[in-house]
Amino acid sequence: MVDVGDLLEGDARTRLAALRAEVAEHPERVAVLFPAAARRVARGAGPSGDPTGAEGPTLDDLVRADLLRVLARALPPADLAREVDALYEYGDAEERRAVLHGLDRLDTREPEVAATARRLLADALRTNDTRLVAAAAASGAQALLDEHAWRQTVLKCLFVGVPLRLVAGVNERADAELARMCADFARERERAGRAVPADVHRVLERFPRTTGPDRPQGPTPRS
Repeated sequence: MVDVGDLLEGDARTRLAALRAEVAEHPERVAVLFPAAARRVARGAGPSGDPTGAEGPTLDDLVRADLLRVLARALPPADLAREVDALYEYGDAEERRAVLHGLDRLDTREPEVAATARRLLADALRTNDTRLVAAAAASGAQALLDEHAWRQTVLKCLFVGVPLRLVAGVNERADAELARMCADFARERERAGRAVPADVHRVLERFPRTTGPDRPQGPTPRS
């Protein structure tokens, strides 16, 4: 993930440095500093250019994710897992999205941290908030999920309209079983008289022996 400090200038970079130092010295204050980070440092579109956060992390997402990186250095794994869980549990949608983006900054080799990351991914993927689903799907923490859980991430993205190009590992982990599930999903949509997302062909075209719907007319999803 990009270093948000490289995206900021002048006062914003100075304010970020101050927040980093405060979290490092007083990690117990993160519950107050995390929600205030957007107001104190920066808001707006991140590298994706999307200010809504649907296509990628916003500046405020990146600022908050950076605070999680600092927090991870300041707390032992068990305490870190509890703190990250609380930031997500009690946060609003924007704060939750930032936590999901920040999972990449944590050492998920630690069992407590990995367990928390899996739980938060699962929670986000149960929602119909496309920004939370996209953040969870794009997280490098998807590597913690077994194949079945990861395939469910892909299907959730198809269901709510999150582009599959955002899903972590989609090119490496897609397999014949995922193609079968995507074909079943597409057939169910057709039987119900509902549109089949063109994105389903991102998977089906890699496994031509899997029977799926004819490609709909329209623009090809961006790669």
